[in-house]
Amino acid sequence: MPDADIALILHLQRLSTEDGPGIRTTVFFKGCPLHCTWCHNPESISAYPQTQWVETHCIGCGRCLEACPNGALSQSAKGEILIDRDRCRGCGECAKTCPTNAMELLGKRVTLGDLTAELLKDQAYFSQSDRGGVTASGGEPTLQAGFVAKLFFNLHSHGVHTALDTCGVCRPEALERILPHTDLVLFDLKLIDDEAHRRATGQGNQLILQNLLLIADRIRTGKTAARLWIRTPLIPEVTTGQANLSGISTFIHQNLAGQVERWECCAFNNLCRDKYRRLGLHWEFAQTPLMTQTILDECRAFAQDGPFDPQRLLITGPTRAKSLY
Repeated sequence: MPDADIALILHLQRLSTEDGPGIRTTVFFKGCPLHCTWCHNPESISAYPQTQWVETHCIGCGRCLEACPNGALSQSAKGEILIDRDRCRGCGECAKTCPTNAMELLGKRVTLGDLTAELLKDQAYFSQSDRGGVTASGGEPTLQAGFVAKLFFNLHSHGVHTALDTCGVCRPEALERILPHTDLVLFDLKLIDDEAHRRATGQGNQLILQNLLLIADRIRTGKTAARLWIRTPLIPEVTTGQANLSGISTFIHQNLAGQVERWECCAFNNLCRDKYRRLGLHWEFAQTPLMTQTILDECRAFAQDGPFDPQRLLITGPTRAKSLY
């Protein structure tokens, strides 16, 4: 069981405006139970530290090659640093010795006290915006539920707004620990069809839907004061079909009536190509362009085919200027 006073995180993103209301600092926790084919943060999937080489920072000094205790690093004829993923243990020795941060360790362990203190430095920003605060994201923060619950408790004691960004794949007990200290839940609802969800993410959606109903019940019965936002990624030819979007709308209306403050559909983003390359991973969406406004308008129409209140539906994210068709 993870230590509730130590967590593995990727990084903090300050001055964020996309992970809840107001100005926020987002904590990206490492480790996720899903393997979404479109994942924008592949470095967050593994629950262990990983190493990557950032070629634009490298000066070719070779110190990392000497520092690696497992012989996981080598250099190509072109000067590229090659990482043997089978040998790399994510120990971070190469990153420690690199003078330019070209070798980067993805994932660091932080204590509850240190992270709380670091986040409280941003209170001046939070106070200047409506309901600004801290969002726990990932990866999947509920995999480290004990730590997140304590962190949110600490932040609440200082009057800081808290938001939980979750894919919903977790034990119900994990949510029960976190919800009492949560002001907002950002809940991902990607695909309403169980088999389609399994093909695209590696797991079905039954536990996800059960946990979503649990959250709605806790809100309805007053056992948590959290508000609830649903978020759906708009992934071309995966989640953008009429059956999926109108189906999600119908599910929300039939099962979560009055509990969902807003439903946000987030347009596909392809800015993560280099992340996959540096981790030695193939990304099937590497050649997929941004969506056009016309396509997003079509997605909006599909979502509005269902009974969810269109006034609470938002379509967000980047678009490309012209259609390629």
